[in-house]
Amino acid sequence: MSGEEEENAAELKIGDEFLKAKCLMNCEVSLILDHKLEQLQAMSDDPSNQVSQVFEKSLQYVKRFSRYKNPDAVRQVREYPQLLSRHQLAEFELCVLGNLCPETVEEAIAMVPSIKSRGRGHDDEAIEKMLNDMSLIKKFE
Repeated sequence: MSGEEEENAAELKIGDEFLKAKCLMNCEVSLILDHKLEQLQAMSDDPSNQVSQVFEKSLQYVKRFSRYKNPDAVRQVREYPQLLSRHQLAEFELCVLGNLCPETVEEAIAMVPSIKSRGRGHDDEAIEKMLNDMSLIKKFE
């Protein structure tokens, strides 16, 4: 992104380094931190040995705000072919939608304006189908 161009998440102008980066939903971060906590506890000889306060607070935060609790549901949202390919979502957009789980088209557009404005031909019906796909995964977790 050139120095003259201003970043704007609504138009998905977030810089090349972010467009190419792997974004994670809160539920994915929760799984990673849970696994790391298990590793730390297994390596420690002293069961009273505690992790840092920052680690603990981060884990609490992502657990509290994770919309998907089941690891299989997390994987389905990430790998569900229609979400990324058919809807041509950027990872950033998928993660925001996965974290916030909007229920209506209006909410989705307000939270991620780029899904409507990037010229991908997303009409309200296509966005609603995408939201239904995501809620269906959540419903059966």
